[in-house]
Amino acid sequence: MTDMVYWQAAAFLPILSTLTFLPLLTMALVLWAKNHDGIKLALVGAGLNVLLSAYLLWVFDSEAPGIHLAESLDLLSLSYRVGVDGTNILFIPLAAILGFLALVYTLITRHRHDRLFVACLLAYQGILIGAFAALNTLQFWFWCSMELIPVMLLTVFAGTGKNRNQVVRSVFQYWSSGLLMSLAGFLLLSFGLAEQGLPLSFDWLTLKHHNLPIPNEAVIFILLLFGFAVRMPLFPFHAWLPPLAEHGTAASAAIFIHGLKLGIYALIRFILPLVPGAAEQWAHFVVTLGLIGIFYGALLALMQINIRRLLAFAVISHTGMLVIGVFSFNDFALEGSILLSIAYGLATAGMMFSIGLIYERTRTSYLPRLGGLFESNSTLALLFMISALSTMVMPGTPGFDAAHLLIEGTIEEHGWLTAIAILLGNVLGAAFLLWAFQRLFIAHPRRHHQPYSTKHHPVIKERIIAVVICGLLIATGFYTTPWLKYIDQEAREIGEHYPQHHSHHDNGLSHE
Repeated sequence: MTDMVYWQAAAFLPILSTLTFLPLLTMALVLWAKNHDGIKLALVGAGLNVLLSAYLLWVFDSEAPGIHLAESLDLLSLSYRVGVDGTNILFIPLAAILGFLALVYTLITRHRHDRLFVACLLAYQGILIGAFAALNTLQFWFWCSMELIPVMLLTVFAGTGKNRNQVVRSVFQYWSSGLLMSLAGFLLLSFGLAEQGLPLSFDWLTLKHHNLPIPNEAVIFILLLFGFAVRMPLFPFHAWLPPLAEHGTAASAAIFIHGLKLGIYALIRFILPLVPGAAEQWAHFVVTLGLIGIFYGALLALMQINIRRLLAFAVISHTGMLVIGVFSFNDFALEGSILLSIAYGLATAGMMFSIGLIYERTRTSYLPRLGGLFESNSTLALLFMISALSTMVMPGTPGFDAAHLLIEGTIEEHGWLTAIAILLGNVLGAAFLLWAFQRLFIAHPRRHHQPYSTKHHPVIKERIIAVVICGLLIATGFYTTPWLKYIDQEAREIGEHYPQHHSHHDNGLSHE
């Protein structure tokens, strides 16, 4: 059985629970505050979470396999399990950083004194961290279902479109169906194993290390896959995302884009180790959906005139690439998928912040009404460009090494044609992002637009967002080795479930 190291052996506090519940406690204090200091209180709480996430990376032992900093609590028939390994260790700090930057962004916007808006951002951050850290299937499902609340509230009360209520209904229908399917899959798995003599358990480690055949494994796989596919979103379960991106807020979207990676994480955490036989059996079907999604998302992005919808279709295209990496069943592709998920989450959030601040000035997200913004908004242009280059997997960005690993793993499992298709999809991605940059910042607007607001914009706060995101992208891009070391042990361990697919490090390939 995989070793589990409890938090007392490495940290001075139960750090994962603290990271989860500190934003929720801060949220309660913000709602309770009677004055306008809620945003300051929120920034303090979110800043502490960023420091704690840095401490998490520091105390995590990347050389040892297994679950680290584990916490466990049994109450009646319920169990609380959290822990980190190479699968989730990088997702948690990114959620903390983006949550803090979203609050900095809020300082610039009209939502500065909106306590409900600030509270929802804090709740979303805590929910995401709780989901990424969960090692109990029902606990993970609970956090995913709670995610609906801040998403719906932020869209209804702080969105920018006129059809917000309709968008929220669509999101609720898609997400609730996905949640029901994933819950059914988790229940079938646990009760099916219980019928064969295993004590009823929803604990991830217990389910992972059982030695019994899984009844209805294909049904469980399909339920979990389609449940998680809505969250990624994977084609054809994507229809809710473009309207939500168009009518939501940039601040919530920045964290939300990272939250979409919860679906990719769920594939790696709950499908590959728990139903490995069905994962192999259905791999070609999933890869086919991924390939369709790559080109569908890219081509639809090229047709958009709303920059927010364009980025939503970019996410759909990127999801297809990540799913193919996950279902390549080797450590190279898995490492590439995890690191590329982190890079996409950070870079797409950077572009969301950039276009959100442009919207604050111009009150439009339509490309024909925008243009010529480079001279007056050079900071935002730089943020958009560096973020866009990261999603194009250019050298010097974290996406470059991640995509290199993903392509090597894809070639090993699925052959050159699939790898070439991924690369062609990436070329299309570069096309629509460079086209969007040119329309936003260089070209003259084709239509008359409202004059830009004459009020002073807090440039320093904008630069904080730009410096943090661009600095992280460039620093990790030029030196990805430490980040790959965090992921490496768990990727190898997962690959060992699939010995006929498993790639070994002595075959001439190298992470360095």
